[in-house]
Amino acid sequence: MLKRLTIRNVALIDEADLEFSEGLNVLTGETGAGKSVILDSIDFVLGAKADKGMIRTGADACTVRAEFSADTPAVLEALEALDIDAEETLVISRRLGLDGKGTLKLNGCSVTSSMLRRVTSLLVDIHGQSEHFFLLKEANQLKLLDEVGGERVQTCKEELSLLLAKRKETLSELSRFGTDEGERDRRLDVLTYQIDEIRRAELKEGEEEELLSKKRRYESAEKILTAFSAVREALEADGGGIDAVNTACRETRSVSELSESYAELLGRLEAASSELSDIAGTAESLSDELEIDEREFERVEARLDEVRSLKKKYGGSVSAALEFLARAEEEYSFLSEGQARFDALSGELAALDRKIYAACVKLKEARAAAANDFTSRVVKELGSLNIPSAKFEVQFDEFSEADAPHATAEGLGGVRFLFSANAGEPLKELSKVASGGEMSRFMLAVKAQLSAAGGIGTYLFDEIDAGIGGKTARVVAEKFVKISRDVQLIAVTHLAQIAAFADCEFLIEKREAEGRTFTEIHEVKGEARIRELSRLIGGKSEHVSAHARELLEEAATYKNSL
Repeated sequence: MLKRLTIRNVALIDEADLEFSEGLNVLTGETGAGKSVILDSIDFVLGAKADKGMIRTGADACTVRAEFSADTPAVLEALEALDIDAEETLVISRRLGLDGKGTLKLNGCSVTSSMLRRVTSLLVDIHGQSEHFFLLKEANQLKLLDEVGGERVQTCKEELSLLLAKRKETLSELSRFGTDEGERDRRLDVLTYQIDEIRRAELKEGEEEELLSKKRRYESAEKILTAFSAVREALEADGGGIDAVNTACRETRSVSELSESYAELLGRLEAASSELSDIAGTAESLSDELEIDEREFERVEARLDEVRSLKKKYGGSVSAALEFLARAEEEYSFLSEGQARFDALSGELAALDRKIYAACVKLKEARAAAANDFTSRVVKELGSLNIPSAKFEVQFDEFSEADAPHATAEGLGGVRFLFSANAGEPLKELSKVASGGEMSRFMLAVKAQLSAAGGIGTYLFDEIDAGIGGKTARVVAEKFVKISRDVQLIAVTHLAQIAAFADCEFLIEKREAEGRTFTEIHEVKGEARIRELSRLIGGKSEHVSAHARELLEEAATYKNSL
């Protein structure tokens, strides 16, 4: 439930701090005093689209903060999905600046409006005049009916969803065969060509790098031979490197016996001479190995072109081409099974369509059972709301097994709410028969049947009492009290009969000070509440005050009797 609402710089409200009670809370005040601003502020903090026009003139930003007690499993699960810690009090704060930028926080964590609505949709149900239009749409009527149907309807929808998923898989597999045998044969021809082309190439990982190395050697053969020839000349020619080192060896050998260090130096010179001789031999061998074979060079270039072409056609790399080959072989094997597999899948699809049709029938029956119970309860509620001749039915569209391929997760066929408020009048679609007052009472009857099972902790009613009065107003007030036994209820009203039944009443007033207009909100109790009820009744006489006191006494007596 909504425990506290703090508003700053919204419309004419400079600052307001409201603490709501359990049960029935009402907002009263003159037209234009700012009652709708309170509901707009609640809507704003719950994640509705922000409009900087709501910022109070002269302020650079507006803020709204709401505190909820929310420990239902659905709310806790939604918080966990957002990775937000659940606490005893759930705090939502929202700020909007004149630059259009704002912040949204849920238990201190920054969130987006869509993330926030995943939680707030489980906290508050707002009903105003606009919701009349919501219920006039057939898709929303179906949604409401499924909510009423509860677990039985949900189980049917889950079974249907599994069948639809299986049908989608089967169709996907069938599509791999093509639309006819000719198309399947054409696909097999393409696969045969691709498989043979890759297999013949006998691609190997690392082969391209090896071929490139060979190509570079062949292209640089003259340069390589020149280099190795220069190496041999520098080492083996008369007076070259080897002769020079050998001369050094002879000279050092003549004194090597005189000192260990001289002998050590001789050893190093002899090793160097041996190494230089080996280097010269290696250079000669590498030169001899480098045979310039034009045909081999052409073969390397041709093979490189083939590898690169296959890479380009089949994925950009040798590994991708080999993976393509594996997939192509698998698809070829699948398609080569031919007509037998196609016929088997077609049979599976037909069987699934029969099951889907049966599941849709079962779903319709579950909805019809829920509708029969729900409509009878709503009609009973409407009778208590002074529409004694009300008739309410749910009409279901017909469908056949041939429609199964068109089934969705919502089943087949739509639903339509039919209503008649007056005796002798035929049932018609809801949008064509209900007046404003009748629609308000119809919605109240629906909410009364949903409140105990909906899981939402707070209902907001914005002038749902429009178009009613007298005895009907008293009945609506009693209905509000009954609903508020299961959920917290916050209602904007102009009727004293309803305000008198409130557990907590807030008065919204406009005043002027220093050339500015302010909206003030405060809870009214005692004599102040008598005065406000008298204003709603329409007078200031002792008789009107006595009537206000009488309304409060009657309300207290009624609530104590429950």
